[in-house]
Amino acid sequence: MPIKTALTSLLDIEHPILLAPMAGVSGGALASAVTNAGGLGIVGGGYGDKDWLGRELLNAGNTRVGVGFITWSLRKNPALLDLALAHHPKAMFLSFGDIDQFAAPIKRAKIPLIAQIQTLAQARKAVADGADVIVAQGSEAGGHGGGRSTLPLVPAVVDAVGHKVPVVAAGGIADGRGLAAALMLGAAGVVCGSLFYASRESLTHPNNKRAAFEACGDDTIRSSAIDVARGIDWPGQWNIRTLKNPAIVQWDRDLAGLKSQVETEKPRYLKAAADGDTSVAAVIVGEAVDLIKAEQNAAEIVASMVADATKRLTAAPQMLG
Repeated sequence: MPIKTALTSLLDIEHPILLAPMAGVSGGALASAVTNAGGLGIVGGGYGDKDWLGRELLNAGNTRVGVGFITWSLRKNPALLDLALAHHPKAMFLSFGDIDQFAAPIKRAKIPLIAQIQTLAQARKAVADGADVIVAQGSEAGGHGGGRSTLPLVPAVVDAVGHKVPVVAAGGIADGRGLAAALMLGAAGVVCGSLFYASRESLTHPNNKRAAFEACGDDTIRSSAIDVARGIDWPGQWNIRTLKNPAIVQWDRDLAGLKSQVETEKPRYLKAAADGDTSVAAVIVGEAVDLIKAEQNAAEIVASMVADATKRLTAAPQMLG
């Protein structure tokens, strides 16, 4: 049974489930699979690798998918937005920075603009700047994020801007229970990252998938260590949640020392990431990793999530006896 919300109507999708645009993970095959399953798949444009983005948009085939960018990074190479818009994406998803510079060309292309935020002030500004959808991301999420938790942030954002645009919940949502809960908080849908990080179609290294299956949320850490190790200059208000490993724990205790050794540690980190060495390279998942136990097709993930949420929402009135 489809779950109809303001999000499904706006984006013309069957299910209120969006794939997080995970850099290097959410490629064309995964985005296409999520869209074909009734959600919206979004290719993760990440830090602006033009060749990678062009290849993955082609890998999406004829399926209309969205494209996501890290906003502060896109400002350094705004021509990438033209590349994305030339593929007529179903939506644009901007995270981590003001969207004002990019809203006008996206609007001219008549593409829905999704803005991910981590505070009420960011939500209000994004709506004022032209966002059609707001994603309220809690700190439970894998990858980069802010400091507020999903459960209180989502209804606060709904109260602040939900009368103008649909609000979507992100962070710690990896099954039908999470989808149903988000809808009860007033959200019009969910964004899922960790859930699809370990999917069959993702570009995640097999070793990283295995590590995710064996992990729980207690094994995660929020830190700036891997950004320093990779030589990526992230703005200070955001850090990243990953699984702990020996290198990250060591680096997190001495970020100043790590910064002084970046010339040595960056090649080491990049080689580990390519080799799937999870003792050094990060497995970028969030606290919902407890709920991810086996590799599945994206279509199976979407169908299971919707079926479970529908079952729970249908049963909810029985609690009012």
